[in-house]
Amino acid sequence: MRIIGRMISKKASAAPCRITVCRGCCCGDPAKVPGVDHGGQIPRLRAALDGAAQVRASECLDVCDQANVVVVQPSAAGRAAGGRPVWLGLVNDDEALADIAAWVRAGGPGLAEPPGVLDLYEFTVSRRVGKALEG
Repeated sequence: MRIIGRMISKKASAAPCRITVCRGCCCGDPAKVPGVDHGGQIPRLRAALDGAAQVRASECLDVCDQANVVVVQPSAAGRAAGGRPVWLGLVNDDEALADIAAWVRAGGPGLAEPPGVLDLYEFTVSRRVGKALEG
């Protein structure tokens, strides 16, 4: 039993950050947010992270007024250090994607301070919306 417990905890501590990019009804919609290469955002983010985090697309996260929305969930180590998911809205430029990638490569929530400009993108969601992402 102890060996199994150690293996599980070692695997959990290695779990990287996860990044969720909303691609629901408004996020990723050129009519809602024109002039953005919505289709290229996820591949560019994955390339900038070079395997340092999982990047996934999600259906609508129910915060359409913040399109495009990106949620950075902490790694297992970041969560153990007190990190919580960080919701970023209006992520409509490559500079924001680069800042997100740099922050995640440095450790992400709980382990590294985000670049100061990301404070301008951060917003708080209701508990209902936040739990839907984690569920």
